[in-house]
Amino acid sequence: MESIKLFDSELKLMELIWENPNISAKELSLLAGETIGWNKNTTYTVLKKLVAKKAVSRVEPNFICVPLIEKEQVRYDEAKALVDKLYDGSVKMLFSSFLNQEKLSKQEILQIRNLIDTFDKDGG
Repeated sequence: MESIKLFDSELKLMELIWENPNISAKELSLLAGETIGWNKNTTYTVLKKLVAKKAVSRVEPNFICVPLIEKEQVRYDEAKALVDKLYDGSVKMLFSSFLNQEKLSKQEILQIRNLIDTFDKDGG
């Protein structure tokens, strides 16, 4: 599947849709008003863009919003784009940068080691 580039406003609305799949556009606009502070017009404008990008399907009646992209895929695509842009595609350089700048607890280090060990045991 081709990755879809989402802007910050689109990601905010997608978060609400992922948390509330098959929500009506009307309910979504009320929820966006409560959680993000958007008015109805802003919500519908961003929703229209998501439908055009095929990130969300509009199902009638009642304009039900069905997510067409998975949250984990969007996370991966965004992370991959960041690694490609800032670290020449090197995940090792990304981790090195963070490990040199961030103070990790022993528990966080152990969790990272366990993730790597699990990945290595599964054959990468």
